[in-house]
Amino acid sequence: MLIDAHAHLDLEDYAEDRAETIERARQVGVARILNVGVDPPRWNSSLELARRYPGFIYLALGLHPTDILRAGDPDAALDRLITIVKENPGLVVALGETGLDYYHEDVPPETQKVYFEKQIDLAARLGLPLVIHCRDAMPDLLEILKRKATNRKIMMHCFTGTPAEAAECIALGPEVFISIAGPVTFTKAFERHEVARVVPLERMLVETDCPFLTPHPFRGKRNEPARVRLVAEKIAELKGISYEDVAEQTGENVRRLFGIV
Repeated sequence: MLIDAHAHLDLEDYAEDRAETIERARQVGVARILNVGVDPPRWNSSLELARRYPGFIYLALGLHPTDILRAGDPDAALDRLITIVKENPGLVVALGETGLDYYHEDVPPETQKVYFEKQIDLAARLGLPLVIHCRDAMPDLLEILKRKATNRKIMMHCFTGTPAEAAECIALGPEVFISIAGPVTFTKAFERHEVARVVPLERMLVETDCPFLTPHPFRGKRNEPARVRLVAEKIAELKGISYEDVAEQTGENVRRLFGIV
């Protein structure tokens, strides 16, 4: 079962052809999509999308590290998130994406850390897995996870770390998964290739992060869930196994992590 474990179909990039985009995903065998709402003003749009496609689109909601201050009052946004989760059991299946992003300078690192830790605590309170974003901040992120989130259900979204850092993440607990996105298909992405080779398939997810990170040969164009198949095919090539094995195992991993059917 091929599953796109991370998409942003609620964004305006799909305003003109959202239904057609979703249908293209179905046509290539995508069985489920986790749509990730990172912008509180658009959480309602995310909810409407998931309600329109029950059993096909599920949700993660949270405060992205670069969007914390755009939320107005981020604490009020997290209070609203609690209400949404309680009112939509089985629809919101994860909290995120949250984490640290030092590449962008919109939000001071200390503020990012505060709200990352708050969302780790909130996910525990709500019994939800975490979807984690990390860019240029792996040492600080690992320090926080080792201190606050061992033996938790975690998706390391669009993993950009080294093979050694992937091993550190996996060592946090038996239900930590490394998610691989479109850049693994790039010819010169040698470190991404090595991560895909060494991470056990039983601890791996595949995603598009659409509309971003479009895989080869469509790089530079808008991404979409149908192209998660290209990610799975590249992983199969790198591991020397069948595409079907990658699709089936990564799909099972999504079901295990997020509790979806």
